[in-house]
Amino acid sequence: MPTTHKTIVIVNSTGRQAASLARVAAAVGYNVRAQLCSKNGGLVAHELEGLPNVTLVEGSLEDKELVARLFKGAQLAFINTISLGGEVAIGKSLADAAKEAGIQHYIYSSMPDHSVYGKGWPGLPLWSVKFTIENYVRQIGLPATFVYAGIYNNNFTSLPYPLFCMELKKNGSFEWKAPFHPDIPLPWLDAEHDVGPAVLQILKDGPRKWTGHRIALAFEMLSPRAVCAAFARGVGRPVKYVRGPVEIKVPIPNGYREQLNGIEVLFGQHNAPYFGPGLEAPDEAIGLWEGFRGIEEYAREVFPVEEAANGLTWMNQ
Repeated sequence: MPTTHKTIVIVNSTGRQAASLARVAAAVGYNVRAQLCSKNGGLVAHELEGLPNVTLVEGSLEDKELVARLFKGAQLAFINTISLGGEVAIGKSLADAAKEAGIQHYIYSSMPDHSVYGKGWPGLPLWSVKFTIENYVRQIGLPATFVYAGIYNNNFTSLPYPLFCMELKKNGSFEWKAPFHPDIPLPWLDAEHDVGPAVLQILKDGPRKWTGHRIALAFEMLSPRAVCAAFARGVGRPVKYVRGPVEIKVPIPNGYREQLNGIEVLFGQHNAPYFGPGLEAPDEAIGLWEGFRGIEEYAREVFPVEEAANGLTWMNQ
């Protein structure tokens, strides 16, 4: 097995992006220092604890002493902040600590703020926070690369969650209802399968190649109609796309309603490019990692398993 003595810091390590990198990096010999709020955080935390080359660091990212220890002696970092309050402060604190520790390559999972382009587009609240952190990372001079994640394949569920509900109809078919234009391509990403290998390649290439770059992490550009066609091939059932407003049928986290409202306007009315102007997909991502899992394979191999884990039984009928 190839080995390396480099240590990579990963925060919020039970998330799909972070866990994907932790698995791959540990497997090829990186020392992974993985922060999580609690080791009792479920199946992913248990999995990470059992991986070779992984050291779990338990605690809050609001604890500046913990953050300083997290980066001490490390060379690399993958940072995906989460929207649970104080995200900008945490993002800045992490960047400051990384710079103080001399991190050689800092990968930040960012997103665009569409309001900065002067086209009358609204900024999405959960994305503009990340863009603010990205700008801070740039300002303090960290050798950093910024990855912009496409829509997760596994956002789809037949449970009644907003925006990506793949509703199971009485006739056994599926229907996806969303505000996106049916024929405008959107970027897609299997975060669990593909973030790790792609980010690992960025780290292998190093900061000389990638410092300051934004990279669209999306391996397919598919319109909603094309997504439904691929999904239908995967599940072996008809899948129909219907353009319509976001339907909220279950309680949602604070702030997410504003995000959904913004998505309706930004993509449903303005048909804005998902990552903003100038950031193209999927060629750069495929150049990093050719073994990606597309929507059709996801629908065939993974979607039924995730649905069964949620207590659904349609795949047995």
